[in-house]
Amino acid sequence: MPFLENLARIGIPSGLVLQKTMDPPRVIKTHLQFHLIPRSFWQNKCKVIYVARNAKDNLVSYFHFNHMNLTHPEPGPWEGYIQKFMCGQVPWGSWYDHVKGYWQEREKKNILFLFYEDMKENPRREIERIMRYLDLSLSDDVISRTFSRNYTFIPQPVFDHSRSTFMRKGVVGDWKNHFTPE
Repeated sequence: MPFLENLARIGIPSGLVLQKTMDPPRVIKTHLQFHLIPRSFWQNKCKVIYVARNAKDNLVSYFHFNHMNLTHPEPGPWEGYIQKFMCGQVPWGSWYDHVKGYWQEREKKNILFLFYEDMKENPRREIERIMRYLDLSLSDDVISRTFSRNYTFIPQPVFDHSRSTFMRKGVVGDWKNHFTPE
């Protein structure tokens, strides 16, 4: 799945190059904020599935991801990272602006807005929502299978798996193990 804003790196072509090699319909991944999405997406009535996650769990996940992602700036210590995150001084900017941008446009632009926590709570229900949105059908057998992804193929100069795995935990509420009452 092409990552739209991904630049070409060792062994990985750019997202733009990859998506141009695919026949429609295509699935394209992006972390771009709403206002940065190319207008052609909306003009062509592309379907967009947006997944939002609790800000605190997102912060913890992103902190660990930034430690292993060698293409991002070093996140520094946890205490300082919280402030960076809250001020939007992280790659892809403010979590608040990101989520709010898609939320406000969800009905006007035909965006299926999902919550990570709902996906964890009842994956079947959310897969069925996605199927209805995309006018697709899958057998019960396919829906019941656990979906997993392997990101270990991404070369060492990009992801340092000795620091953290790409899919570290995925636990709802893990922020409680990292935040202090303050």
